[in-house]
Amino acid sequence: MIQKEDWEIPKFDLQEFKGKTGKYCLCIPVINEGEKIQKELKRLKDFSASIDIVILDGGSTDSSLHPDFLKDMGVRAILVKRDIGKLSAQLRMGFAYALEQGYEGVITVDGNNKDSVESVPLFMEQLDQGMDFVQGSRYVPGGKEINTPLSRKLAIKLIHAPYLSLISGFKYTDTTNGFRAHSRRLLLDPGLKPFRSIFLTYELLAYISAKAPRLGYKVVEIPVSRQYPKGKIPTKISPLKGNLLLLKILLGLLYGKYNPRR
Repeated sequence: MIQKEDWEIPKFDLQEFKGKTGKYCLCIPVINEGEKIQKELKRLKDFSASIDIVILDGGSTDSSLHPDFLKDMGVRAILVKRDIGKLSAQLRMGFAYALEQGYEGVITVDGNNKDSVESVPLFMEQLDQGMDFVQGSRYVPGGKEINTPLSRKLAIKLIHAPYLSLISGFKYTDTTNGFRAHSRRLLLDPGLKPFRSIFLTYELLAYISAKAPRLGYKVVEIPVSRQYPKGKIPTKISPLKGNLLLLKILLGLLYGKYNPRR
């Protein structure tokens, strides 16, 4: 039985195109990704028979997510956030929907067409083998990075990954990568409690990375690829502002800011 009376979930509109068909779902957070999310969904269409695709829309206004197109791509449902918050808020509503629908695991991947979505079956295999948190990484054998901005690479390798490795007790290499898988039991653990409004921007990514190993769950990194376009990198957040935000979140983890209150 899911105890959801204390879950803090953003308000959202739900449109379903078909019923539940698999034991895992793929949640894709997006906002105004235009052709990028359309290209990604076309790449994912062949997988829609083996995993249910759920779009977590932060409130796009670019008409890239027309219902007819989503149905043609085999998408199961779209959740449109009508509340405050950014990525972590979108993930909260997606995780809640997935658990209420009875999925045994949730895979997440960004909707900007940078990731090797062809790797989705590898995440499903890890969940089948009993893993609870599966982190995709460009920096383990078999992984690949293409055109990664230097500022981001340095932030990951010199600050973010070493820090989270230290406080979690698990050696991570690519901690800002949103290509991940989560077991149902992890997301429902009372020691995690991801359904809290303190998670608004990017906090939930770092928080789950830190907590999963410390709660005794099975964690693994698997190889993935991530490719940025050549030239100036289109982004919704500046490198300076983004890195400062990540540092603020890391400090919050150190002082227990996001831990559940007893």
